[in-house]
Amino acid sequence: MSKTERYANLIAVLLPFVAFAAAVVLLWNQAVGVTDLAILAVMYVLTAGGVTVGYHRLFTHRAFEAPNAVRYALAGLGSMAVQGPVLDWVADHRKHHAFTDEEEDPHSPHGHGSGLGGALHGLWYAHMGWLLETQGTATKRRYAKDLLEDPGIRRISRAFPLLILLGLAIPFGLGFLLTGTLHGALTALLWGGLVRIFLVHHVTWSINSICHFFGTRRYETDDMSTNVFWLALPSLGESWHHNHHAFPRSARHGLRWWEVDPSALFIAGLEKLGLARNVVRIDETRMRERELAA
Repeated sequence: MSKTERYANLIAVLLPFVAFAAAVVLLWNQAVGVTDLAILAVMYVLTAGGVTVGYHRLFTHRAFEAPNAVRYALAGLGSMAVQGPVLDWVADHRKHHAFTDEEEDPHSPHGHGSGLGGALHGLWYAHMGWLLETQGTATKRRYAKDLLEDPGIRRISRAFPLLILLGLAIPFGLGFLLTGTLHGALTALLWGGLVRIFLVHHVTWSINSICHFFGTRRYETDDMSTNVFWLALPSLGESWHHNHHAFPRSARHGLRWWEVDPSALFIAGLEKLGLARNVVRIDETRMRERELAA
């Protein structure tokens, strides 16, 4: 990773954090407005969904197929989450699955020393530390060759900086449109732009850290992945992470009826509209065969 890339990642991590801290200070004296919360919620769902449905389940694992208009829209929305260009994200995540919780895993919390100190260092590294060392370094020709051959995805990946700006311009514009004031536009930028990025960042990174360290396991896997129920809703279903490692191509990560998985519901909705096809589903027999012995 070059110094420029490292500094860019550092800014992408720190700026939303500073904005979040500023938002907390502002909340101390005055509650956030309904308009700002609505813009925050919409932008959160759209950009986090761009990562969970687009970057992860569609592009990385090919859990379903979709027309190019849907694919490119999801790639654009995922880019606005500011977690790296789609080609980098996919290559890193496929490498994670190839070497899960082993030495070459880009962001495993394991293998960072013994005792409490090693555990804390590992959790920090898996959550954020890896962003300054290994993010974007997986060989795209090896791990994302199929996407490299798609001209549209290559263009979207190169347009990552512009898509970040678009992800900030949209809440700013919505704030101005809905309030008619510059103040309304700026508070919408704060909450629907920077605070939203902060929240999506840390929920997503929690899958790398928390969901490989704490939680429950149900299936025979060669890694330390776990399911964490309380992260299911904010992560849009990604925290059923152990289920996902047991069945990586499954479009649904919440495999039990009570395992909330909004991303899977979105994919099912696309399928009903004819905008998703060949959706990968895991039958009960396969699930039972992989279950851990009592």
